[in-house]
Amino acid sequence: MPKIAALLERLARLGRAGRFRNGLNPAQGDALNYLAVANRYSRNPSALADFLGSTRGTVSQTLIALERKGLIVRQTDPRDRRAIALELTREGRALLESGDETAVERAARGISGANQAVLAGLLAEVLAEAQRQNAFRTFGMCGTCIHFQRDGSGKVAGGPHRCGLTSEALSDSDSLLICREHTTPKAA
Repeated sequence: MPKIAALLERLARLGRAGRFRNGLNPAQGDALNYLAVANRYSRNPSALADFLGSTRGTVSQTLIALERKGLIVRQTDPRDRRAIALELTREGRALLESGDETAVERAARGISGANQAVLAGLLAEVLAEAQRQNAFRTFGMCGTCIHFQRDGSGKVAGGPHRCGLTSEALSDSDSLLICREHTTPKAA
């Protein structure tokens, strides 16, 4: 088992190496990547800290740096005036879109499609077990959550779907974003 953990750790480090050369450190790059795929409930400092497995203080310093660079903005959350919502700026999105492919992404492209699927499935199992054992949040996609209510009628104002936890409408694009409150359905 230590070999698996060592390989995963090494791959993670290689994946971060050189990805953000535009004056960003790996933590700042990870924060930008997270904000690009997080839903509206999950774009806040606390959720970011949970996702990164970092302290609130470390995340605060990361956000200060990203804000100074004009890559994010902090806003009062319209649903809760006491909370902070984080948003990528146009510059932040442009930086992510212009990002180079990592060494790990290039190497994975060289693996056959069938082996990619097997590897992805095995890694997902390892991740799910680590999250379960340590009571970590899953941060899965809305569309795979136990609370996701699919409604193809289009009669829900604001989107064809609904979050059963918040009772808010969700669009098709919302269903593809990751959520701090994600709960994996129990296996049948």
